[in-house]
Order: sequence, then structure tokens, then C-alpha cells
Amino acid sequence: MKTTLGNLLRFTIYLSIGLGILYLVYDNQNEAYQAKCALDGRLPADCQLIDKIIQDFTQVHWQWIFVIMFLFLLSNLSRAVRWHMLLEPLGVKPRFINSFFAIMISYFANLGLSRVGELVRATTLARYENARTNQVMGTVVVDRMIDAVTMLMFIGVALLLDGGRIFGYLARNAQTDSIVSFLYSPYFWIASFVLLSLLVLAYRYRSRYSGHPLLGKIIDILRGFRDGMKTIAKLKKPGWFIAHSIFIWMMYYLMTWLCFPAYDPTAHLGPVAGLTTFVFGAFGIVIPAPGGMGTYQFLVSEALAIYNIPGDEGFSFSMIIFFSIQIFFTIFFGVLGIILLPLINKKKEDLPESEQDTSVTALS
Repeated sequence: MKTTLGNLLRFTIYLSIGLGILYLVYDNQNEAYQAKCALDGRLPADCQLIDKIIQDFTQVHWQWIFVIMFLFLLSNLSRAVRWHMLLEPLGVKPRFINSFFAIMISYFANLGLSRVGELVRATTLARYENARTNQVMGTVVVDRMIDAVTMLMFIGVALLLDGGRIFGYLARNAQTDSIVSFLYSPYFWIASFVLLSLLVLAYRYRSRYSGHPLLGKIIDILRGFRDGMKTIAKLKKPGWFIAHSIFIWMMYYLMTWLCFPAYDPTAHLGPVAGLTTFVFGAFGIVIPAPGGMGTYQFLVSEALAIYNIPGDEGFSFSMIIFFSIQIFFTIFFGVLGIILLPLINKKKEDLPESEQDTSVTALS
């Protein structure tokens, strides 16, 4: 009961944050849109951004949206293959369809509770493959760490190709004084000292409290993470692993760039603008809001403003790509996975426990 209430509370908080940010971004863009309408002699009542967004959706060139949906599907098929490479050294050899749908269900879960998807992904696969959850979770964490490294590579390429525009944007919008004052704040250093002291004490007296349920759980998670990290050194095909890592993020990038021709105001933008917009949007997804709701629209609109796309047009573009991929595609495959996985694995779950153990041993 407490777990359910806790999950409901977290869901409500994250959803409220996402919707709140989305509303603030919309309200800001709506004011700018109405100001532009006033210059054109149109009345505010006849000039609402929501009406424009609905109209923009009706004018989208949907063949391009279907292309980016296909690219998103390819990226996740590749992610499932890469995940298998991490699981193999641990003796876990899941069915491909289980891995794929576990990933899609994790995206669906992130729409409700930001960052909970990683846990859902690990527990889903562990359930249907009779594997240890903490062991699978370790590979999920490593998977995300590789994503972070790959993302940094794309950021580096974006800075090399169009660093002048990006740094110009940062110079206009960065609040340097606030950052510096925060770093010099005594509260920052006190909190850092307390956190470091707790970590040192926990390590120093780890053997004394190893029997404590909470500490034991934390140690179990850390061991799973350690095992996950070890899989990198045991990869049988490291070249293919790197290739899949690059391929996944290339698909993400193409999803942004190839969405430009789907919307007339952005159709003239090239691959470099697509890379910059992709990098900004990736940060929007990483920020803990449900599926990047609000933060994605804000940062994509800001990126497009660098290339002289008006805020209202940038907001419409962000809504088109967000709802076609983050909402429609993710919900469709997430719900499909929730429905199909129990059916696909029904025969295995119906086996006697002794036979299940035998099948797992055979797999490993």
C-alpha cells in the first residue's frame, strides 16, 4: 500500500513538473505569437498558439514522420542487440523479443515516472528470463553510461561544426554570476563535506553493518553494477559493440534532421542545424521530466532560434516530433509489450519449477 502511494505521489510530482514546464514554455511562446499577430493587425482572440499548432499538425508531411518512426524502431532493435552483448558474459542469454519489449516498456514507464524506466527494464527482463535483477540492472547502468559517452561525442562534433553559434547562444543565456556565487556559497561546501564524510564512513565500517537489510541491499546493487562493468572487458565483439553504439545515436540524430522537411518552416535547415537541434533536444530528454515533457520543447525551440526560426514555429516543430515519437510510438510499443510479453512467455511460466531451472541452465 505504501509502495503504491509512493509511486502515485512520484508520478503526480513528475507529471506536474512536466506539465508545468510545458505550460510555461507554451505561455511564453503564445505571448510572443500574439505580439506578432498584433503587428499584423490580428485580434488576440483570433490568434491563439494552440490553434496554430493544431493547424500545423494537419499540414505535416507525414511520410517523413513515418521515416523517423522507422529509424526509432531500428535504433531500439540495435539497442537490444547491444544489450545482449553486455548480458552474454554474465551467462544471461535472453530471447530477443523479450529484450526489445523490455526496452520499449521502459520508455513507456518513463512517460509516467522519469528515470524509473531503467529499473522497469531490468526487472521485466529478469522476470521473463529467470535472471537476477541486480545483475541485469548492472548492464542497464553500463548501457546508459555508454549512451552518455556517445552523446558527448556528438556534442563534440556539434561544437566543432557550429561552435560559434552555440557558444554565442550560451553567452547570451548563461547566468555565470549565479553559478559562481553558488560555488562560493558555504552551503555548497558544507553539503559536499557531509556527503563525502558519509561515503568515507560507509566504506570504513561496511563490514560492521553488512548485515543491515538496507545496507545489504545497497551492497547487492553495487555488486550488480560491478558485474555489469566487468562485461565491457569480456565483450566478444567489441568492434560491433562500438558500431551499435554509434548507430543508435546516428538514428537519433537522423530522426531530428529528417523531421525538418516534414514541417515547411524548417524544411530549409541542413544537417548541421539538425545536429545542434538534436543535441539540445537530447539534453531536454535527459532532464528529469516525464519523457522530457516541457524541457524538450523549450530546448528544441531555443536551438531552432539560433537558426532564426521564430519561437512559435520552433514550438510547433518540437510538438510534432515529441508527440509522434515520445507519445504515440512509445505508448503503442510500450502497451504492446505489456500485452504480448506474458503471452509470449506463457509456456515458459507454466513449466514446473524444476524444468524452468533446467532450461535456464541449458541457456547459460
